[in-house]
Amino acid sequence: MAEVTTPLYEVFIRAKAGLAHKHAGSLHAHDDAMALQMARDVYTRRGEGVSIWVVRSDLIAASDPTDKDMMFEPTASKIYRHPTFYEVPEEVGNM
Repeated sequence: MAEVTTPLYEVFIRAKAGLAHKHAGSLHAHDDAMALQMARDVYTRRGEGVSIWVVRSDLIAASDPTDKDMMFEPTASKIYRHPTFYEVPEEVGNM
């Protein structure tokens, strides 16, 4: 008998309007709808979320950590692209 495996999903939660989604964890589910419902039940039990994203793990394209130098070195040599020279006013809030 062949073993049936359920897909792995990554869960992202947005805590409140205006903030970015953050990775909350992973879960196994048979389909997208089930993954969304399970994510709601598991990761927002106290009403802390306003939006949930679920993404099948096998559909995520990611860089290889061993390619770090090749991927990110060119940005390090161009410091003018990084907004480290500016003070962010307190009125801006979450940025």
